[in-house]
Amino acid sequence: MTTQIRIGIAGYGNLGRGVEAALAQNPDMTLVGVYTRRAPEDVATLSPETPVFPYEELSSNNGEIDVLILCGGSKSDLPVQSPELAARFNIVDSFDTHARIPEHFAAVDAPAREAGTTALISSGWDPGMFSINRIVGEALLPAGDTYTFWGRGLSQGHSDAVRRVPGVAAGVQYTVPSETAIAAVRSGDRPELPTRDKHVRECFVVLEEGADPDTVREAIVTMPDYFEPYNTTVTFITAEELARDHRAMPHGGFVIRSGETGEGNSQVVEYSLTLGSNPEFTASVLVAYARAVHRLSASGQVGAHTVFDVAPGLLSPKSPEQLRKDDL
Repeated sequence: MTTQIRIGIAGYGNLGRGVEAALAQNPDMTLVGVYTRRAPEDVATLSPETPVFPYEELSSNNGEIDVLILCGGSKSDLPVQSPELAARFNIVDSFDTHARIPEHFAAVDAPAREAGTTALISSGWDPGMFSINRIVGEALLPAGDTYTFWGRGLSQGHSDAVRRVPGVAAGVQYTVPSETAIAAVRSGDRPELPTRDKHVRECFVVLEEGADPDTVREAIVTMPDYFEPYNTTVTFITAEELARDHRAMPHGGFVIRSGETGEGNSQVVEYSLTLGSNPEFTASVLVAYARAVHRLSASGQVGAHTVFDVAPGLLSPKSPEQLRKDDL
């Protein structure tokens, strides 16, 4: 019988719930428990049999967890938790602030190497699966250009920015890729695309009582970094419409590499995702990489790693012999 990989979940929001669901689909893994900063009795897990512990108990559970999957946020949780926990556990995180990944890698690598643990950072779909497809496209077509489009999908960070505008009671924001831009890239034209031409941002907003819609709209569309660089629409709806029509968290996108090979022939490589649930898919990626981390650790490969360092076969529960027979 195959030895079970013992998994712990640190944090239990949408992503942690997704990890619990994904583990139920992977029979070579078992969930040791959820570790939360909330009162454990207030956490309703998908399975009533899932143990829930205070986050502080992680300090006394080193021998019971093979891989700890970190489900906190990239803004303030993971920069602290990943280095701290990598000093005691093999970990997987989904740190997704692209510009700070080198800094985060270094912060996690040092304690992991000192402790002899294995850490996989920035796993998910972007960074993660999209990253792999960018690097493969560039390696296969060195004379070319890479384009990444996100959406149509609900952006949690931009939705939070909308909700912080004075006069907004609630709201969500969707990132929508430009069909015209995608068509131009798919044709092999290799266009130069400024930010405004690649994506549209759609906001659906519930106003506070007495708020002026024109003032709110202007505050949103002129917000630096978040909305000002884009063509942004603002649609005002009722709280009932928001609850009815905008509860799901879909997302997805495309990575396209367009280039030429030796005799000037146009070549286009595309990878796409259409996700019914952003956090559930991200969680499924984390779980697959937890299997890889367990195997890397068993082979003595310590320190921080990224998806670029993991062979695809390590993600699969199949043996190398099965993979060569079934998938090669």
